[in-house]
Amino acid sequence: MRRHFKLPEIDEAYLKARGLPWETVIEREVQRVVLYDYPIPTGYFQKTATISVRLLSGYPDVQIDMASFYPKLQRSDGRSINATMTDTFDGKEWQCWSRHRTGANPWRPGIDNLETHLLMMDYLLAKEVTR
Repeated sequence: MRRHFKLPEIDEAYLKARGLPWETVIEREVQRVVLYDYPIPTGYFQKTATISVRLLSGYPDVQIDMASFYPKLQRSDGRSINATMTDTFDGKEWQCWSRHRTGANPWRPGIDNLETHLLMMDYLLAKEVTR
């Protein structure tokens, strides 16, 4: 597994506890955390996918925004998933979900981290199939 950069201890402890294979990758000067075999909730054809999140300069004080999935997720009811775009990374075309924090749910430096971002993505994945 690639380890191009070191994560904060809290993130590494979280990833170890999750038990999923993961990497830290720098490509075109962009830092990403990649988790393999990430569980996808009921309502999608995929049971697992690979998820990639970009870490901007200044993380963890600067928020994590969005997430990309490979292979591209498809709802099992055939409906399209809104607000997605293509994200080319690691020689593949990923499905980037354009989902952002709001004023009602801002990034909280010193509190939010990779775990809270992935919890938000889990919520958004489940919410998507109920719309």
